[in-house]
Amino acid sequence: MEVERDIDDLPKNAANYTALTPLWLLERAAVVHPNRKSVIHGSLQYTWLQTYQRCRRLASALSRYSIGAGSTVAIIAPNIPAMYEAHFGVPMSGAVVNCVNIRLNAPTIAFLLEHSSAAVVMVDQEFFPLAEEALKIWSDKSKNDFKPPLLIVIADESCDPKALEYALRKGVIEYEQFLETGDPEFAWKPPQDEWQSIALGYTSGTTASPKGVVLHHRGAYIMALSGALIWGMNEGAVYLWTLPMFHCNGWCFTWTLAALCGTNICLRQVAAKAIYQAIANDGVTHLCAAPVVLNSIVNAPKSETILPLPRVVHVMTGGAAPPPSVLFAMSQQGFRVTHNYGLSETYGPSTVCAWKPEWDELPPETQARLNARQGVRYIGLEGLDVVSTADMKPVPADGTTIGEIVMRGNTVMKGYLKNPKANEETFANGWFHSGDLGVKHPDGYIQLKDRSKDIIISGGENISSVEVENAVYLHPAVLEASVVARPDDRWGESPCAFVTLKPGVDSSDERRLAEDMMKFCRSKLPAYWIPKSVVFGPLPKTATGKIQKHLLRARAKEMGPLKKSKL
Repeated sequence: MEVERDIDDLPKNAANYTALTPLWLLERAAVVHPNRKSVIHGSLQYTWLQTYQRCRRLASALSRYSIGAGSTVAIIAPNIPAMYEAHFGVPMSGAVVNCVNIRLNAPTIAFLLEHSSAAVVMVDQEFFPLAEEALKIWSDKSKNDFKPPLLIVIADESCDPKALEYALRKGVIEYEQFLETGDPEFAWKPPQDEWQSIALGYTSGTTASPKGVVLHHRGAYIMALSGALIWGMNEGAVYLWTLPMFHCNGWCFTWTLAALCGTNICLRQVAAKAIYQAIANDGVTHLCAAPVVLNSIVNAPKSETILPLPRVVHVMTGGAAPPPSVLFAMSQQGFRVTHNYGLSETYGPSTVCAWKPEWDELPPETQARLNARQGVRYIGLEGLDVVSTADMKPVPADGTTIGEIVMRGNTVMKGYLKNPKANEETFANGWFHSGDLGVKHPDGYIQLKDRSKDIIISGGENISSVEVENAVYLHPAVLEASVVARPDDRWGESPCAFVTLKPGVDSSDERRLAEDMMKFCRSKLPAYWIPKSVVFGPLPKTATGKIQKHLLRARAKEMGPLKKSKL
């Protein structure tokens, strides 16, 4: 590669160049605000100095077991202090942190522990039986080659002690005891190269084996600062952990909170009541949540809410396209919602629906519709476009031509672990291919229309399942909705809506309800977009709370083709 000319020949040296990493943010927080609360979990409270010392102890204790560069440390836990500490302590030892989704089943966890060659498994006491079962599956499969990872159990006073007692009887080391073996003044070393891996996370790929997304220190640093800038977060922000830290490292807000010297409020279990209580009692200013959580906040019974809110609470939502009706209801309650979109492969959010002051004058319904778009690229992302799948050319900014959403830049993953074929496909033509379909509006904002596999093709016409869902969500009886393709004798495919009703709705006459919903959609959608069939009941969800459309597609297929409709 030819070296670009410059006005000088000044070299990098130790004084002017250092690898970007979020780890220094913790050291700074401990210097600037040693006595400010860093992490609160029930009655447990730590300061930034204590959190820094605990993370150094963790790094030191791991190093004593020869865990360092080239090792992976898995942690299976909800949002507890140890999960937060792992984001700093593990990479301070040189190792890579792999936050495992607690809602996965044992065979899936066994697969990813083996795939990542986990050297250590840290597990919250509630999930110890799950980890034990996963390790047994891995050990049985590997036969004599199995090298058991170091197993550490994390105690939590709010849990049933049985699982903890069982783990300790088996000789498993407890997390606090493990920290005791480490040095609080441990001289940790930052990575020499910012391309060094900091985290590994498995996609909630519901179809094939999950893919291990590898992230580097540079991207984590850039994303940690990007999130704060995009959201306009203040120094000392009080952040409620409703979003699991095992989701893309909590969208990198784990590291952001150290940069802001803010306070982390841990939440083991996400429930509307607990969210309202934390806002009222802990001074919460910011929280992130998937649309399903927003839905539970706005539909919570009066007995669980504490309204009006004591202050404006900033909410960032993503993970699925939020229905405008839910965004509208949130803003009515005093939450200010910022909508983002991204993937595990882009460190979490990589686009934001940046709010424009001129939107303030618009009717609330129009505001919600504009805010339901996925928006523009994050500050830390250099390239975002919607391109034709045939020739990679950008689609016109007309709001109707569908193409694939592609990204490039510093906040795109290194690649998938041990999966060259997938990497070749996903990085084809120098862009990261999201597999999501969308349009570009005249104002340059992008909008997701579907996963490429979720688009419904009826009579040769494309139907966006997301738009049909948005219309169904507006019906007053609907709590949750998901729309998939059902075979159709006449049109090839037609939309089939799976619907969960709000509590208290009279569901005795399902046929009448279904007809009412179809009639309701008629005023909102083109005729061929209206669901031709409606099925009531709970919706299957992935471990990350996303609706499992592939299962609904299978159910729609089992229902058989819709006989020739009159339409």
